[in-house]
Amino acid sequence: MQHLKAPLGKESILKAIRSCLPADRKNIELHEPYFCGNEWKYVKECLDTNWVSSVGKFVDLFEQKLAEYTGVKRAFAVVNGTAALHISLKMAGVETGDEVLVPDLTFVATANAVTYCGAFPHFVDCEPVSLGVDAKALDKYLAEMTEMRGSVCCNRDTGRAIKVLIVMHTFGHPSDLDALQAVCDRYKILLIEDAAEALGSFYKNRHVGHWGKFSILSFNGNKTLTTGGGGAILTDDEDLGLRAKHIATTAKLPHPFLFFHDQIGYNYRMPNINAALGVAQMENMAFFLEQKRKLAMRYKKAFSGLSGIRFVDEPSYAKSNFWLNAILLDRGVAQERDALLDYLRNDGIRARPAWTLMHKLPMFADCPRMEVPVAEDIEARLINIPSSPFLINEATS
Repeated sequence: MQHLKAPLGKESILKAIRSCLPADRKNIELHEPYFCGNEWKYVKECLDTNWVSSVGKFVDLFEQKLAEYTGVKRAFAVVNGTAALHISLKMAGVETGDEVLVPDLTFVATANAVTYCGAFPHFVDCEPVSLGVDAKALDKYLAEMTEMRGSVCCNRDTGRAIKVLIVMHTFGHPSDLDALQAVCDRYKILLIEDAAEALGSFYKNRHVGHWGKFSILSFNGNKTLTTGGGGAILTDDEDLGLRAKHIATTAKLPHPFLFFHDQIGYNYRMPNINAALGVAQMENMAFFLEQKRKLAMRYKKAFSGLSGIRFVDEPSYAKSNFWLNAILLDRGVAQERDALLDYLRNDGIRARPAWTLMHKLPMFADCPRMEVPVAEDIEARLINIPSSPFLINEATS
């Protein structure tokens, strides 16, 4: 006798989500900025003093606060996370014709930044716990399809050098950094952490950003901390940090009035007015993280008794910032994902799916990649749900 699959309980899922959110809010966005401190005061100071561009006290103060909070030796602020990735790749020695290992499950900026260097993204699979790069699968794959030419790891098929692995901390959940660093060491590949979503996330009690030669942050309007637009580069290498800051500041040599640039540079520095927002937001960082964790735990409890779905929790080795909360449908009901998305959005819950996998985008369709069964599985079943830090304040108990 054939057993029919039970339909997904859309009403129960909506009820579970609504039970965690403010009762009087009809339309709830996925993630909105939360301005509850000195943002107005600091931005007004920029306007009153005319220090609104890429030089000013708030830029220096923001960079100092980022370095202190994450524990890195150098932090410097740029216009967005993509620019931070671009500079990091340049400083890591990525050149035209190289390959960079990139998670197939990521935001498009990760792969775009590789192409800015004239290099090729080489897409790799993720694992189901952190949703980040699968170290074991990657190790096996590299053993089969690469060869060492001196100290350079090369793709047997294309002959191109594989210089860097970018590890993205998906939705703020730290990837298994020790295992991934071991793979990089084995194949003489540099690690860069795309921590765009992970400010406030800790791997084994240490803030992410210390495993890669560089790591990057994003402060887009939908991030845990926002500067409107913006990003940052973090590094524990003092010399490389100073050089990266130099080329991100048009490679201009310091001088009171002469404009002399000693190499091709980029106009990527963050304006003071944006950094002012960042300083005010940093003052409330602990509060934001506390609120987001409370919301995540409320979701976790609400979904614990439902069938056909589970809440995506932080890995056991990590403390996540829970940037974007996510639920994962069981495989037997995955085909109902889009219907559930429509159902939630029609009720005002601005849920969304994961990003389209990079290899499915037209500009990256011909790039090299390993088989990505886990990424394809996650893409088909995952839904992000509202995660703004102020939602827990307004929700009923």
